[in-house]
Amino acid sequence: MIEAIRRIFGIPELRVKIFYTLILLTVCRFGAFIPVPGVNADVAISLFKFASGGGQNLFQLVDIFSGGAFAKMTVLALGVMPYISASIIMQLLIALVPTLQREIRESPDQGRRKLSKWTRLATLVLALFQAALFAKYVVRMNLSSPGIIIPELADVQIFGFSWLFYLTVMLTMTTGTLLLMWIGEQITEKGVGNGISLIIAVGILASFPSTIGSIVKQLNLESQEAGQLSFTTLIVLSLLFVLITVGTILVIQGQRRIPLQYARRIVGRHEVQGGNSHIPLKVNYAGVIPVIFASSLLMFPATIGQFIGRGTWMGQLSNYLSPGSWVYMTFYVMLILFFTYFWTATQFKPEQIASDMKKNGAFIPGIRQGRPTQDFLESTMSRITLAGALFLAAIAILPALVGKFMGVDANISQFFGGTSLLILVGVILDTTKQVESHLLMKRYEGFMTKGRLRGR
Repeated sequence: MIEAIRRIFGIPELRVKIFYTLILLTVCRFGAFIPVPGVNADVAISLFKFASGGGQNLFQLVDIFSGGAFAKMTVLALGVMPYISASIIMQLLIALVPTLQREIRESPDQGRRKLSKWTRLATLVLALFQAALFAKYVVRMNLSSPGIIIPELADVQIFGFSWLFYLTVMLTMTTGTLLLMWIGEQITEKGVGNGISLIIAVGILASFPSTIGSIVKQLNLESQEAGQLSFTTLIVLSLLFVLITVGTILVIQGQRRIPLQYARRIVGRHEVQGGNSHIPLKVNYAGVIPVIFASSLLMFPATIGQFIGRGTWMGQLSNYLSPGSWVYMTFYVMLILFFTYFWTATQFKPEQIASDMKKNGAFIPGIRQGRPTQDFLESTMSRITLAGALFLAAIAILPALVGKFMGVDANISQFFGGTSLLILVGVILDTTKQVESHLLMKRYEGFMTKGRLRGR
């Protein structure tokens, strides 16, 4: 391992990319501790703990994804969720509007630039909307528990409307989200790994110290009396942690190899003999993207409902969509299945693979070239995607079920498995693959000495 790390930092280009990524991620963590101007962070944290109540709560899940910024009401409280929601909307529009599909297919570079522009504009609109709801929620909390907003800002009103506080919150939080969006794009372009996924993963890792503190506190080691968390439960959670980690690696790295054969062909002036190869079809082509998309999509209406109030129909919807409820888990599984198929359909191109195979004289034994090969690839990918999606959904809801039946605190069960761990393991695997590719390009041995990450 030490030798592998030495090789990594021995490549100047890769070393610059890693340091660039780490610096930008550090900036994200600093921003998570800068409170919105006019908000008393200490009072906000105490009120958040009272609102979360220790059970399976939407606010806790949002706070985990934002790396604790939500509870402190900082400038990065919205995190990257508006950007992910905007990306989902744009991907759905591309799938539903044929003209957009044709434009992106005919001019991919121009289409990607236009898609990126629309995604940024949609992120701006969603961030402003969510920041306004956040400000309304804080104003309502301040009425019942004065002190969360400083009087100098809360007293500036027009017709009873605290316009200055709303304007401050909307501008600062939207700016924070746009900053995270820019940092994520810069990491993806100039750093290592997917920027947005890394920002979410770092936020999840930031909750690790508080989770360990909660475990120690609930074990009640300083007293002879039994704590809220027993050692038996801790062992079960640890086994669950290992099971989900191994399962996530298997489902993301698993693949079915479709055998290929090559006919004799002329390359230049030489005749090349036929040979054997394979097409690796991944069991879960989308990785952990369906989990991120499903969590974000469920958070959006539920967060709006909790911000608006419990007396409205949106408030009742947020109660139904609280993490841990059967309605939430049902929709969660359905969305994971949907986004797994949706992402695979938009990214996997069997017609292009079949066309390239025909040009290169390759064929699948027993399958004719052209349309039959395309149909075979589509049906095969559909079957293995179903298995991968079901396995991914089972891993995602297993900790919630265990925590529900064993009465474990939501913060602990969320960290030991489920959404947080799935995203964390998936991001680490993706980043490791990129580091592997740099090492293999420089003719080094891979970062991993064993396993499929060697890229061989």
